[in-house]
Amino acid sequence: MPARIVSIGTATPETAVSQPVLRDFFAAQPSADRITRRYIGAAFDAAAIQTRHTVLSGWDGSGDGVFIDDDGALLSPTTGTRNELYRRTAPPLAAEAARAALAEGTITAEQVTHVISVSCTGFFAPGIDYRLVRDLGLAENVERSHLGFIGCAAALPGLRLASQITHAHPEAVVLVACVELCSLHIRDSSETEQIVAASVFADGAAAALVTGDEAVGRAGGLVLDRFATALTEEGESDMFWTIGDHGFQMRLSAEVPRIIGREIRDAVDVFLNDEPRPETWAVHPGGRSVLDRVEAGLTLEPAALAASRSVLRDYGNMSSATILFILRQLMADPAVSGRLAAMAFGPGFTVESALLRKSA
Repeated sequence: MPARIVSIGTATPETAVSQPVLRDFFAAQPSADRITRRYIGAAFDAAAIQTRHTVLSGWDGSGDGVFIDDDGALLSPTTGTRNELYRRTAPPLAAEAARAALAEGTITAEQVTHVISVSCTGFFAPGIDYRLVRDLGLAENVERSHLGFIGCAAALPGLRLASQITHAHPEAVVLVACVELCSLHIRDSSETEQIVAASVFADGAAAALVTGDEAVGRAGGLVLDRFATALTEEGESDMFWTIGDHGFQMRLSAEVPRIIGREIRDAVDVFLNDEPRPETWAVHPGGRSVLDRVEAGLTLEPAALAASRSVLRDYGNMSSATILFILRQLMADPAVSGRLAAMAFGPGFTVESALLRKSA
């Protein structure tokens, strides 16, 4: 039987900060000159985001002494300090999303046979996959895999691996858990690319339960029909991550939306192989301009990306977890039926795609 997503659970840190508060915080940094403040205002206001969640505190001016001082100035903690906060806060957030998926899918922890963890914003060992086994009370012989540092596109390879596992083992129940704490890598910078990154990235976790066994969990869900990966001919130098002494450093150039606009039609044509395009799309919202370019490049109706824009507005860009937030919204929407396409973009420049069917 084809693999299906039975349920998706999500979780966000308790601290929610409005986009205007974040905009004013960055604009008030001592290093920001008049031109920088103007660019910050334009970037944050154009992001089409209302609220983002973060594991960091002190945005109200109180400071936390690690990332923000008592005067509201952004500090520059070492990568080790940032990663230690990831080690403490990422596992419980991933477990919260996984518990929500188990409850919604009416699947018990004892039924899970495989765990796939996904993250690109921190590292430690034993890692997220190990902690999920311990924190959820899964069987000690659960098989574990981790997809790390793939970026915003990583949830779809995670679902693809889960689908492959269920084809090899029809009785398998796979937990795919994505957790990203992007705010750990904020920095005080007048560089336009860093300002754009600060204007969109956020923290969140999402978990999906995948199985090919129709007798497991609640009926229905999203059937995983097929996947595709494409490397574009350009963009390797326009989106990439590296590890610096003061956090992970991301390059996100203004060319990224334009590259997507130029490449998206060919990538979709190859992926769909002359089949009609679905009416509903789950597209990773790297930013508002990315969604605009996809909509224009594929001549989609505005409603096709409604869920993607909704998640961007309410949560921002949570890297790999974001596409699962979108799929969860589409699963819950009674107006959505039939085929839908999912698409996410990662460093390289990589396009990951999936074709799904909503099952009653």
